[in-house]
Amino acid sequence: MSETAAANSSQENQQPPEQPTRSVIFFDGVCGLCDHFVNFVMARDHNRRFLFAPLQGTTAGKLLNLPDDASFDSVVFWDAGKTFQKSPAVVRIFWKLGGLWCVLGALLWVIPRPLRDVGYRLVARWRYRLFGKKEVCRMPKPDERERFLD
Repeated sequence: MSETAAANSSQENQQPPEQPTRSVIFFDGVCGLCDHFVNFVMARDHNRRFLFAPLQGTTAGKLLNLPDDASFDSVVFWDAGKTFQKSPAVVRIFWKLGGLWCVLGALLWVIPRPLRDVGYRLVARWRYRLFGKKEVCRMPKPDERERFLD
């Protein structure tokens, strides 16, 4: 192999992971509440603006640069290279859904972030007790597979 080909091959291996062309909602794949939220968004995302991936998956690890000991107590919204967590993520998801959900997002945005995040943390703390925890990550149904990255 020539030096140029070897250099090009080396550069290709060092490229960052390919970035999705649509917004991505990263969720805790074993959380019952998160599963309900994914179903809620999918049912209302008629324009297919969102892709989905579990935080435990390889896409989250690569795109979000998650450490090995990452906790999965927050939804993460990735949009055009920017990431949002907790209440800002939920607000932006509602905005992107459009329609009346955009209004709900605007109403939530009016609440000061520290208060929104307190509410978010309370729900996050109790979510497994209230909505259950699965043994394995959510598996997409056959008609949903094209919208899931992992």
